[in-house]
Amino acid sequence: MEILGNIFSHYNYSTTDIQQQKKGKEHCVSSKKSNFQIEYSEGDINSELPAQSPFINWKEARKYAGPLPFTFNYDIKKNEMLIIEGIRNNWKPIPIIVSQYHIEFLKELKLDDAILANAFIINHIPYSWKKGIKEKCSN
Repeated sequence: MEILGNIFSHYNYSTTDIQQQKKGKEHCVSSKKSNFQIEYSEGDINSELPAQSPFINWKEARKYAGPLPFTFNYDIKKNEMLIIEGIRNNWKPIPIIVSQYHIEFLKELKLDDAILANAFIINHIPYSWKKGIKEKCSN
């Protein structure tokens, strides 16, 4: 995916090392190369949201846990937009309770006021992409 993704897009894909550990209902996902670690347990819609979450409940938070249906790429030389629609089936986010996390990438963004609002896990997602459509941009 890294090689072909970088040939056919400007996304600058890279690979990283991912380790996953599970002890009962406790999970840990981490990467030394990308400098992140997330510890969580399985939850459900009756679980507590993170303390500072702006959401009232998991049902409301779930509205913001969906995939964006389109990806875009702008070609400045041709003044046109490439629009690609992603097709995803079986998108069923399940609440998780994050007990601890460190994500270096987020620290590098210097989002000092960022909070954990919710967390979901999504498994077994078949997806595909429709053929892209090019549209000229108006000036």
